[in-house]
Amino acid sequence: MTGHGAKLGRKMEQAIIALLTARNTEEAAKIAGVSPKTLFRWQQEPAFDKVYRKARRDAFGQGTARLQQASGAAVSSILKIMPDAQAPASTKLRAAELVLTHGAKGIEIEDVEARVSELERAADEQKNRR
Repeated sequence: MTGHGAKLGRKMEQAIIALLTARNTEEAAKIAGVSPKTLFRWQQEPAFDKVYRKARRDAFGQGTARLQQASGAAVSSILKIMPDAQAPASTKLRAAELVLTHGAKGIEIEDVEARVSELERAADEQKNRR
């Protein structure tokens, strides 16, 4: 758990790892070798909570990255389903809906990014004039 900011003891670090992998807090306490009451108490401590939240964000970020890596295959699957004569009409319709809705969202995101970039550029110009 090094690199997560606050220094925690070995047992607390084990508890954080257990919390990330166990089905529930009781199971995590057992894996970490502490009582559930102790683990619940640790979760109320700001330093423990900060490191635990950081570890959860890191783990979630890794999952998100894996999903992004698979997005090409997902798009290929959708684009194969739409023209497939053997696919049920409802499946083809759902594939078409995904293409349209996600394509539109992509355009919206690009538009927002362009607007934000323009606002940032204008703010920088304004700041440099002062």
